[in-house]
Amino acid sequence: MNPWRLRLLSRLDTLGTVRAVAQAAHMSPSSVSQQLAVLESETGTRLLERTGRRVRLTSAGLILARRARVLLDHMDSIEAELRGFGEEPSGLVRLGAFQSAIHSMAVPAVTRLVREHPHLDVELLELEPHASVPALRTGDADLVITTTDFGELPLGPDLDLVHLATDPILVVLPVGHPAAAGRGPVDLSTLAQESWAFDIPHSYMANLTLRLCRQAGFEPRVVCRFSNYLMSLQHVEAGLSIALLPGLAVDPRYRLATRPLATPVTRRITAALRGGVPPRAAVRAVLDELRGVPDLPGLGEV
Repeated sequence: MNPWRLRLLSRLDTLGTVRAVAQAAHMSPSSVSQQLAVLESETGTRLLERTGRRVRLTSAGLILARRARVLLDHMDSIEAELRGFGEEPSGLVRLGAFQSAIHSMAVPAVTRLVREHPHLDVELLELEPHASVPALRTGDADLVITTTDFGELPLGPDLDLVHLATDPILVVLPVGHPAAAGRGPVDLSTLAQESWAFDIPHSYMANLTLRLCRQAGFEPRVVCRFSNYLMSLQHVEAGLSIALLPGLAVDPRYRLATRPLATPVTRRITAALRGGVPPRAAVRAVLDELRGVPDLPGLGEV
């Protein structure tokens, strides 16, 4: 059986359609269908069944797709050993991380790793929580930094989870804002008349901020939406808005004030990797480095 075709089959199990697999693999749908047909010939087993214009996996196809993930991980481990480095971390590790974890956790970890392990290559992928686990399951990432709060992460027995940190959700204010006085917590209801910087619609922080504001009894007046936290911080620093942001997102290069919420809200930062087989030495090295999480930003002016 061709490993590349097995990976296509595994992606079909996760993504659901040939078109989605083709987009992920940068292929045409017809090429994906042809390769899956070849895989059926290689196995001598019917792996797909057609319902109208769609295809779905047969029982045999489901078994092979899910076993394929384990087989592919074993092959990665064997290839690393055959390079002759033994337990020395080597080869490529694709590390996915959401935006605020990239600069605060992933980049410092990778900087140390490439200095200590010259045969290790780490490819960083920006993946928000809703996208990171599907990428992990399809083999497009080897390890991801994600969150396990607010239903963002579809868990399953096929994943191994490692707690990395607890990150507070903070009120981010311009220096000099009345609510920035002192260091105590802020009641969100006192900010009902403020102008708010939001993440893009339906994103993790946009949904959370809207829900918390409504629980506090008001509909926030949103004056800007950015997909980049640094742009939100710049907007707040200029005195044009306030925001709710995770502590990891508060970059100390900006002069801002942060305050905790009167009713604390936190998110759990978690590393996830595929279960079933021991991780490669290279993946273990990246995971071990991520466990040295930096201190989260303090409260007050930053």
